Amino acid sequence: MISRGRLRVLVCVKRVPFTGGKMVLAPDRTALETRHLGFTISAHEECGVEEAVRIVEAGGAGSGESVVLTLGPAEAVEQLRDAMALGIDRAIHLQTDGSEWDGESTAAAIVEAIRTEEAAGPFDLILFGNESADACGFQVGLRVAHELGRPCATGLKGVKVEGANVRCEQDTGAGRDVYVLPLPAVVTVREGLNLPRYPSVPGRMRAARKPVVTSSPARPEQNLALVELSVPGGPGRQTKLRRTRSRRSCRGRPTTSSPRRSSRPAPTAATT
Repeated sequence: MISRGRLRVLVCVKRVPFTGGKMVLAPDRTALETRHLGFTISAHEECGVEEAVRIVEAGGAGSGESVVLTLGPAEAVEQLRDAMALGIDRAIHLQTDGSEWDGESTAAAIVEAIRTEEAAGPFDLILFGNESADACGFQVGLRVAHELGRPCATGLKGVKVEGANVRCEQDTGAGRDVYVLPLPAVVTVREGLNLPRYPSVPGRMRAARKPVVTSSPARPEQNLALVELSVPGGPGRQTKLRRTRSRRSCRGRPTTSSPRRSSRPAPTAATT
């Protein structure tokens, strides 16, 4: 059911290096050298931000609220301001020291922030990019949906709020699968969902005055450790990951989910 007659939409993003330039490894080979790299959010998340703005705009002035959330270093406020320049109403910054968090810890911090925000009423729709442009874990959106006990559809190329439901479309190659989820729900979207707008100068000026709520969650022990990052001669990159200890991958009550979900566990071997 739509909360209080106003649609509340949350979109979660991640600060990642702009990958259009040359990739150089740090001396310890566990991170990219970012001194000469710019930062952005992934193309999937850009579409998520655009969709959140469009959904609220479709209801008319005062019909709803759009919020952007990120977990990252102090500098990640730049990506939050970029999202607000596109029309997002306000931002939540879960500030860290810049170290990488695994999918389980990231999802737990986001869930805690969502529950705090939802004291004033639930988010009707929560959007994630299908995967981040750096870690490509495919986990956070699903983990958040599971922990909140909400229906989830992933890898979407179509999202439309229809009353108390959201219509979700997945590309299958031969056509599209369509699912209808009751709100509140969680979805992950892919590049091509829409054509994101460019921020205007007035939009950037308004973004500088929009509120950003900042908190600093404690970083828990990580269950997935980065062993090595390598940049091969050809296109792309390769990461080697290992589990540091065994725990249940998800906690909380079961999710009422759509018939098809894309759920990938954390990799235990080298992935490309």
